[in-house]
Amino acid sequence: MLSILTEALQESWHLLIESSVYVLFGLLVSGFLRIFLNPNAVSRHLGQGRFKPVIKAAFLGIPIPLCSCGVLPAAVSLRKQGANRGATTAFLISTPESGLDSIAITYALMDPLMTIARPLVAFITATIAGIAENVFGPVDRHHPATPDLRCPIDACCDGQDCSPADHGRHHSLAEKILAGLKYSLTEVWDDMAAWFLLGLILAGLITAIIPDELLARHLGGGLPSLFLMLAMGIPLYICATASTPIAAALILKGVSPGAALVFLLVGPATNITSLTVLFGTLGKRATALYLTAIALSALIFGMALDHAYLFLGVSAMAMTGEAAELIPPWAEWAGAFAILLLSVKPIFLSLKNRIIGLVAGRLKHTADASLAKTQGPATGMTSCTGHT
Repeated sequence: MLSILTEALQESWHLLIESSVYVLFGLLVSGFLRIFLNPNAVSRHLGQGRFKPVIKAAFLGIPIPLCSCGVLPAAVSLRKQGANRGATTAFLISTPESGLDSIAITYALMDPLMTIARPLVAFITATIAGIAENVFGPVDRHHPATPDLRCPIDACCDGQDCSPADHGRHHSLAEKILAGLKYSLTEVWDDMAAWFLLGLILAGLITAIIPDELLARHLGGGLPSLFLMLAMGIPLYICATASTPIAAALILKGVSPGAALVFLLVGPATNITSLTVLFGTLGKRATALYLTAIALSALIFGMALDHAYLFLGVSAMAMTGEAAELIPPWAEWAGAFAILLLSVKPIFLSLKNRIIGLVAGRLKHTADASLAKTQGPATGMTSCTGHT
């Protein structure tokens, strides 16, 4: 048992070393996107029309690093600001399935073909689902969106009562860069740190525990393996970045790249929480369309990806992790320690909140039980007296 745990930790550390620099790069770019390309500012493009708003929303969601629960408030905000139903659906699909951080780590741990296929399929899936929602769904009565033009750095102005030239001079380039760094290394990473490290640990356990021939036999290719991966991925809650090391470990165990793609698409985009919010925001029919579009696209493009690897004569297993060789070892180690240091605070706070929640729940349960025990007989006597 100890040897298995040791091997699992070694594999997890190896994956962290390989992916660290790419994860940090994706985080930094996501921070700069927040500062230099405010997502709220483009919401005015997502209100009118059946096709263009959907394409814009699907494209907008590709680089933004939000998980399937983190994307919910952003999508609800877009909807309230006037984005139509199809654009909201497209944004809800493309955003959790991709992200600059997950694209970077896909390149680090897997191969260029999967790196291209992942965001491309996410974009196509989101576009198809969004257009279908606008074409076959009820007529949307939303008014054109009112964009949020506030300064994305510190909301020092609303962007409406000042000219664009004045708005651009409120902060220096250095201030904007520092704000982007702060956003990416705090808010963005705080939301995904625990999930990313959990994904590394699960990937290490898969490598250490599961025999190669077991996964190769059941998930080595073909439609049944894709359906099996689809059934595994739909109920899971896992972000795009955290799902990548797991998919890389599965490929090294013999899982086909198409089955891995199904997991990478379905896992981050579906869970009970997101489906519940989607049901309340857009309705039952839109939720069914959302799930159908993701499932069918994952299966179709999963089969297509398997055939692409065969046609090109490329071995996904042989290419996995080759991109990491481009980074010098000292940079990989520095990146790994940086990620661990950045993860201390969010993981500590997460554990603290969970412990406080458990303790509060126990105290409340004990208090309720004591109160019920104290008041039970008196309540019963009063009830009998009343009936009398």
